[in-house]
Amino acid sequence: MSSLEILDLKTHFPTPDGIVRAVDTITLSIRARETFGLVGETGCGKTVLGLTIMRLLPPTATVEGKVMCAGRNLLEVNEAEMRKVRGEEIAMILQNPTTSLNPVMRVGAQIAEAIQLHQGLNKRDAKEKAIEMLDAVKIPSPSGRANEYPHEFSGGMKQRVMIAMGLACDPSLIIADEPTKGLDVTIKAQIIELIKKVTEKKAMLLITHDLGVARELCDRIALMYAGELVEYATLREIFEDPLHPYTRGFLGSLPDRGLVPIPGMTPSLIDLPEGCRFHPRCEYATDVCRQKHPEMIEVEGGHFVRCFHARS
Repeated sequence: MSSLEILDLKTHFPTPDGIVRAVDTITLSIRARETFGLVGETGCGKTVLGLTIMRLLPPTATVEGKVMCAGRNLLEVNEAEMRKVRGEEIAMILQNPTTSLNPVMRVGAQIAEAIQLHQGLNKRDAKEKAIEMLDAVKIPSPSGRANEYPHEFSGGMKQRVMIAMGLACDPSLIIADEPTKGLDVTIKAQIIELIKKVTEKKAMLLITHDLGVARELCDRIALMYAGELVEYATLREIFEDPLHPYTRGFLGSLPDRGLVPIPGMTPSLIDLPEGCRFHPRCEYATDVCRQKHPEMIEVEGGHFVRCFHARS
């Protein structure tokens, strides 16, 4: 059973220089209680995919395809229904808690506001539940800290607040956008363990550029490059049997695999290469790669790859 199904999703933005194809014909499904990792370099379109699901895009964006949740296409429901979906059915943990939290509003009140909106509790009961959520994410002295402002929290504690806010209305799916970005190694490990614990019975889309974090948390992983998926499979298959040159290059950049960078630069989403989008950086590229755009194919049960030379 899928918690979310994305079908042929496209998100484009018009600019004076051309059309930015941030998300370009993406299809994937996230199963109930599964943590699905979306991994790729900065600027490949990962965050835009999450914002498209939540319908938090500027009005200039054009979106095509389907985002199916509980039998309905979220791209077609009215705004009033979508406000109920946000937080109540799908919650998004944004990547920068410092800018995401309201600096002039107490932390407990920010969490309570969402609870009141979605669960209909009165102000007092909502505040009590907000304190419970702060306790659930291991913030010490939660009743006292609920009355503090974001600037009084460390980076790791702010991230815990964001997780508490995301979990407050008990959504079935959480979209976590770079939840460990900017944290030191020790705090990162604590946040990873916390996410493991609090999402045991939930589905999660983890958006990250850090394959190490994905390795700790995910059941399946998709690699995204220049607006499209190039490979997705189980965690074991991605790490033990990667088929796309980009996936192999990404794995090679991990500290335990030699810290070897992928040569070249990510292409502009306005001016994408002809043929395979990765071919200018690929040591295996041939004429067909430069001339023809590869389709995503299933090479084994559940292992998909977009490459003409996947088994080379």
